[in-house]
Amino acid sequence: MKSQTVIVAGASGVLGRHIREALNGAGHTVLGLGRGEGNEIRADLLDRDGLLRAFDGVQADVVVHAATALRKPPMSHKGMFGTDDLRVAGTANLIEAAKLAGVRRFIGENVAVGYGYRDFGDRVLTEADEFGVPVSDPNINRHLEGMREKERLALESGLEAISLRYGFFYGPGGTDAMVHMLRKRQMPAFNDHGHVSPWTHLTDAAAAVVAAVERGRPGRPTTSSTTTWASGS
Repeated sequence: MKSQTVIVAGASGVLGRHIREALNGAGHTVLGLGRGEGNEIRADLLDRDGLLRAFDGVQADVVVHAATALRKPPMSHKGMFGTDDLRVAGTANLIEAAKLAGVRRFIGENVAVGYGYRDFGDRVLTEADEFGVPVSDPNINRHLEGMREKERLALESGLEAISLRYGFFYGPGGTDAMVHMLRKRQMPAFNDHGHVSPWTHLTDAAAAVVAAVERGRPGRPTTSSTTTWASGS
């Protein structure tokens, strides 16, 4: 497989670190994009002009949007608003910058709860179900709009758009904070009444990104050990 240069937005985050390791292990070159030290491209996705300046002279094949504004599990709707903004305005800015860098493929991380924050009874949803359907709750609808727009913007960009809809992350770095909060009774534990929720191991999530980079086809499922799927034009 030919080595490719991949820009990873959110490379210093929990998922981003796994993605970087997996891509490097597969022989690809990773350019981390973020505000902090350790990123090859230092910029804020919500600062359009600064982002475009940071991309001056950068050339790459693929961009991966795995950036969030989360430092710990959100305990309120407001705790997700920053990530919602990154999914909408941040995605639009990143696509514009990616085109300047000659990127041909856009891979976006998304979340299975985009199918709806509610009880779906005994019917297990699949990738064939409609994603991001609006609901009456304005806070939940804000999150769903962000997930929906992240995919729509990529699909309409002219780039090869692939969306990976993950379950809840577990594994190294993924559940540590949650376990700590549960032990200190800082997070409620709900009775799931035997219902099914999707979970994805972080190493599998990263492997899905590598698969999408190397052989993912827009509009088709990626070949990986996870139940993550690609959507595209």
